[in-house]
Order: sequence, then C-alpha cells, then structure tokens
Amino acid sequence: MDPLSAAMKIAGSGLEAQSTRLRIVSENIANSRSTGDTPGADPYRRKTITFGEAVDRANGVTTVNVKKLGVDESKFSTEFDPNNPAADAQGVVKLPNVNMLVEMADMREANRSYDANLQTIKQSRDLISSTIDLLKSQ
Repeated sequence: MDPLSAAMKIAGSGLEAQSTRLRIVSENIANSRSTGDTPGADPYRRKTITFGEAVDRANGVTTVNVKKLGVDESKFSTEFDPNNPAADAQGVVKLPNVNMLVEMADMREANRSYDANLQTIKQSRDLISSTIDLLKSQ
C-alpha cells in the first residue's frame, strides 16, 4: 500500500475510535444526574473506553481500534435529599460517579484528535489529487 493510502487508512481508524469516544463522553454527561429507580439503588455508572491497536497485515499498517468499553468502578457520591424517589431510609441519594470536569476535558481531547485525523485525511487526499494532476500534465 502506498504511504498516502496508508495514512488515510490510519487516520480513518482514528476518526472511528474518537467518534466512539465522543459518544461515550456524551452518554456520561447526559446521565451525570441519573439516580437509581428505587430507594437505595445504584445510579448511573460512568462508562470508560480503552483503545488498542490492530495490525492490518494485508495493507501493512497498524490502526487504532476500541479495545474495550467498560465502567468506572469508583465510589458514588451521596447527598441528602429526602424528597428524591431514589433516597434511602435516611434520605441519602447516591449520585453517579461522573465528574463533569473530567468529561469536558475528555470531550475536548477527543474533538482535537478527531480534527487532527480529519486534517490528515484531507491533506492525503489533496496530495493524491495533486499527484494525479501532475501525471496528467505529462
């Protein structure tokens, strides 16, 4: 595989991985205040994503992929809210283990990585187009 096509394949795998990461971050943000359905029940648990690499032997490139989707096992925070339907007998509600600062930083990083991969694809496409134009002119 030529280097420009390889660059596009690698960047494409990065786009797919970062897109999944953005979806996971969005789910975490959307559920940052989702409590349990019944008194004392566990609330939403933050989702995590782990990346891995995959060797594409046919094309001779190493791409990125989603290795595993998991959950954050850290402790839930609690607050006193006896009027909440998820409150236990003492009026304490378990809240999701989602930290909005962490999620926003994760979103920003995923967005920048996505943009960088997109720019790589655009540049590769432009270089291929320029090469074709150069060959046509000869």
